[in-house]
Amino acid sequence: MGTARTEEFRKDAVRIALTSGLSRKQIADDLGVGMSTLNKWITAHRDTDVVSSEDRELALENERLRRENRILREERDILKNCSGLQPACAR
Repeated sequence: MGTARTEEFRKDAVRIALTSGLSRKQIADDLGVGMSTLNKWITAHRDTDVVSSEDRELALENERLRRENRILREERDILKNCSGLQPACAR
């Protein structure tokens, strides 16, 4: 039988899951709970005030910036490979 978690622990886990940008698997592992348990908590608390609208907006902005950063790094790496005399694909 699993360990009983406090309501505060559950709310903190949901807040972290919805705002951190980490995968749910990573969060579940870090907190020592199962994926299905974390998903149940998120479903149960998604419409509550666990995450403020400001925190949710910041999380969305962070996600957008991470995606943009990844794309820019990929473009930079492509340009690095093409900066020689021949493109990397022609070598």
